[in-house]
Amino acid sequence: MQHYQILIVGTGFGGLGMAIRLKQQGIENFRLIERAAEVGGTWRDNTYPGVACDVPSHLYSFSFIQNPNWSRVFPQGQEIQHYLIQACDDQHIREHIDFNTTLECATWQSEQKRWHIQTSKGQYSADFLITATGHLADERVPEIQGIEQFQGHIMHSARWQHDLELKGQRVAVIGSGASAVQLVPEVAKQAKQLTVFQRSAPYILPRPDRAYSTLEKQLFAKDPASMAQLRHEIFWGNEYNFAQRRNVSSQVERVKKNCLNFLAKQVPDPALRAKLTPNYQPGCKRLLLSNHYYPTFLEPHVHLEDAALASVSPHQVISENGNAYDVDVIIFATGFEAARPPYASKVLGKHGLSLEQQWQQGMQGYQSTAVHNFPNLFILNGPNTATGHNSALYFLEVQFDLILDALQFFKQENIQTFEADAQAEADYMADLHTLAQGSVWLSEGCKSWYLDPVSRKLTLIWPDYAHSFRDQNQYFKRSGYHYQYRQQQTVA
Repeated sequence: MQHYQILIVGTGFGGLGMAIRLKQQGIENFRLIERAAEVGGTWRDNTYPGVACDVPSHLYSFSFIQNPNWSRVFPQGQEIQHYLIQACDDQHIREHIDFNTTLECATWQSEQKRWHIQTSKGQYSADFLITATGHLADERVPEIQGIEQFQGHIMHSARWQHDLELKGQRVAVIGSGASAVQLVPEVAKQAKQLTVFQRSAPYILPRPDRAYSTLEKQLFAKDPASMAQLRHEIFWGNEYNFAQRRNVSSQVERVKKNCLNFLAKQVPDPALRAKLTPNYQPGCKRLLLSNHYYPTFLEPHVHLEDAALASVSPHQVISENGNAYDVDVIIFATGFEAARPPYASKVLGKHGLSLEQQWQQGMQGYQSTAVHNFPNLFILNGPNTATGHNSALYFLEVQFDLILDALQFFKQENIQTFEADAQAEADYMADLHTLAQGSVWLSEGCKSWYLDPVSRKLTLIWPDYAHSFRDQNQYFKRSGYHYQYRQQQTVA
């Protein structure tokens, strides 16, 4: 059994960034396990045509590894993946990674005061366990009646089959969220017939994308402060938009007007426009950016089915409205298991209880990073760390700072184990639930993956400005935890 001070699960932005920051602080006794053969997380896995990020590149990157050579304002998926690979290699993290190694079970050993980790490649033990599996790691495929009878091809957008020829095929895309909005225009270029199943229409704004000029990239390289300034401007511009998520009526109407004006400009047909008009408040679901999605439905071979998929027969897909379509390929663009992450069933705490069992009413944690009954566990991209208006990487970097501060504190105070206090965790979550009241996410008619499917609480989104997450969680709070000192008794 290999023992390390720290074991990290996952090598996306969370796992890689944490490893880089550890190394920058002189901490070398760590290991990362990765179930795939390369780093990158969601940007390694999602390779569907048109895949890109909706956050500008200079903000959707590490503040401690700035890149002057981003090709565009909004980065394409392949370019983000290249950035992550380069960061991994330039920062000498690859030597710390075990690839093709799947987490099977991580169990807290109370007597040894360490984690025991069983993987597909063997066993590890670690003083601290850091999960960095991401919100968008495991695809969600809904249970559809008759799906096993389908005689054609089926794939999820996150597991794109590049050897599958779509030219001349009759294709059904299931979903109308972020992935669908990007891939539908590209699939339409190839398919003989395309039907898009829309359970609910998204709000869409123009995508203000462009290529960076050679002169701009040269300026970024010569003057790194210019990149930092651009990052600063993008961040605070996004923060301005949070008022709309708080359901401030003037801001809600402003966003709604902009979205509906854009729809009217791109879709002149009133009947089609009515189908594409959302019936909930903007921000309830993710606001999307696309210049090409709406015009795709003006093509004669593209049809919008304004209903969810109900069932499948050997050669057809049938909507909840009863309409049937002959198809050769079904593409599920149905998102991810975010509110109920699969890794939670594999992490067992003090009493043999898994995170999944403890989270039966939804994810929760203290400082959005630690969980009572799970000593020496840090969760990146965990409860209430997603954002509907800014960059997820900003939240990750706050968590990196929190964990580094905690590790330094433990070393100084000779602390062997820590654990979040149950009441402190409950109070923290109660404050967040109170803060979420009145927001668009909890408004009437809002149904989104941000809400836990059982409790209907806002367990994924941070219900405040992004900078307030840093204000509350940049440092490891000394109170609200239980500690066990080396060769000493437990104290609160």
